Amino acid sequence: MKLKRMERDFTVCRVADEKEIDLTKEFCFVGKTDEEISLVCVTEDVPEHTLQREDGWKAFRIEGELDFSLIGILAGISALLAKAKIGIFVVSTYGTDYVLVKKVQYEKALETLAGAGYEIN
Repeated sequence: MKLKRMERDFTVCRVADEKEIDLTKEFCFVGKTDEEISLVCVTEDVPEHTLQREDGWKAFRIEGELDFSLIGILAGISALLAKAKIGIFVVSTYGTDYVLVKKVQYEKALETLAGAGYEIN
C-alpha cells in the first residue's frame, strides 16, 4: 500500500457559517451536521472567524482510488498508529482517505507505517 506525504500544515476547526469557507482553495474538507460545521484546511486558509480551531496537523493520503468494496485499509493504518500511541484525525473523500497526525508525531507515524511495509512517497 502506498501513502503520499502532504507537505502543507493543516488546521481542524469549527465555523458558525459555511459562507466563511472558501471552497476554491486546494484542500478544503467540510462536514456539516445538525450540530456543527467542521472544516479541515491548509492552515493559511483558515477563515478569519472560527468558533474553535486546532492547528499543528500534518497529513498523508492513501494513494490511488479506493474501491468501496475494500475492507480494513484504514483499520490497519489506525491500528498500527494506535499501538505506537499516535492519535489520528481522518477525512474520507469519495476516492480515498486522508490521515492527519499532529505535527510532533508525524515523522514517527510515517516511520511506523514504513516499518510495517507501507511505501511512503
